[in-house]
Amino acid sequence: MNCCGPTRRTLLAAMGFAALLPALDVGRAAAQPNPLLTTDLEVVTITDTSVVLTWTTLTPDAAGNPVPALADTEVLLADGRVFTQAHYDATPTPYHFVEVNGLEPGRTYRFEARSRGIRATPALNLITGAPGTPESCGEFTTLTPPPGRLLHTIALANDVHFGEEVSGVIINGLPPGFRQDMPPYPQAMLSALLSDLPTRGVEKLLLAGDLTAEAAPDQVRGVRAALDGWGHEYLVTRGNHDRPHVGEDYRGCPSIDDHHDCWGESFLPRQQLTENRLGELRIIGLDTSELDGSGGSIDRPQLAHLSELLRADPDRPTLVFGHHPVTTESGLTNTGGPAFVLNGPDGAALQAMYTSAPGVFLQHSGHTHRNRRTRPDAACAVEFLEVAAVKEYPGGYSLLRLYEGGYMVNFYKMSAEQARRWSATTRGEYLGLYPEYTLGTCADRNHTVERDLSGLA
Repeated sequence: MNCCGPTRRTLLAAMGFAALLPALDVGRAAAQPNPLLTTDLEVVTITDTSVVLTWTTLTPDAAGNPVPALADTEVLLADGRVFTQAHYDATPTPYHFVEVNGLEPGRTYRFEARSRGIRATPALNLITGAPGTPESCGEFTTLTPPPGRLLHTIALANDVHFGEEVSGVIINGLPPGFRQDMPPYPQAMLSALLSDLPTRGVEKLLLAGDLTAEAAPDQVRGVRAALDGWGHEYLVTRGNHDRPHVGEDYRGCPSIDDHHDCWGESFLPRQQLTENRLGELRIIGLDTSELDGSGGSIDRPQLAHLSELLRADPDRPTLVFGHHPVTTESGLTNTGGPAFVLNGPDGAALQAMYTSAPGVFLQHSGHTHRNRRTRPDAACAVEFLEVAAVKEYPGGYSLLRLYEGGYMVNFYKMSAEQARRWSATTRGEYLGLYPEYTLGTCADRNHTVERDLSGLA
């Protein structure tokens, strides 16, 4: 299974596939009246006891363009030769989401996802359609959980962009973006996230930045009200979109030089870390935002504060979260390049601290809108995990389940109907190439790490 991001060659191949897709849809439309295309199959989540599959059903309109089509939802599973029905729902929908529970850890299952009896297939994207993926093989293997008891469940999320109105635009209206055809999509996706989490036993939600589109006063107030009204524990850190801004719209907020910090007024002062506890687990939030621009940095006082905390208790199990990814690999593989992540000197300083603090085991980042694990540059046993955005495809969050003998990471899409519809719409961002970059490999999304976390018990 491919563990790396899309190369230039795979991107070019995917562009070719994307260009062929309309022609393939038209050809199928001509072959039979009102045919059903069951596509975009994704094996999103694989835990030790469950699997989540999603797909979309389409049919050609009068012009031959594929449009959403209502259909039933069925999944068959086999751990031997014979398939049995594991799920069936006659409720018609174009946006199919199935979670099958009660599976056995470490076991391989064959599967078929169907609508109207037609087997779902992956889209013409390499991330799901390449040989060796669960979608192309028609089989998956459940994870084996770490040893010991389950101790805590934490949700990792980021990039809500509350107040945004167009998704998928980079600059000057290009590439063509997607406007909401629903209640404002950042609000709808955040609502879907907050509705999902209590059903999964989440004790605390960590939001690693970009809570707002541009930190305008109404955006900050809106996202704060939504989070406070949720009624469960959450922690936040600032992203580049949440940075202090200039302009008349911001003048009522506290000033920093010629900028005004509306986000800081409602949440946290700029470049200030936070330290919290969940039982014996230490959770440190870093503000990696700069006063201007999209890149990341950590001011000297914040670095010194972090160093002091880690030196005082280096072996305590510690989870760090901040908006900007840290590693050289992340800088070289994201679409914005090295300047888009935490700057090199600060990233090196951070990782050097981790080499002397063996209790740090994972750093959660957002910003790139993708699911990705990258290698550290220093000799530190820390997982550097990027989690895809809440606000657009694939539209979800990761669960971090902590056991006495390690942890399990699983990415979930939100299950609400509006979230499924918007995720299916925005998977077409960047001329249909967005899944290649953002979904991540099955192993990026779902994995187990054995590590001594018995100190949390």
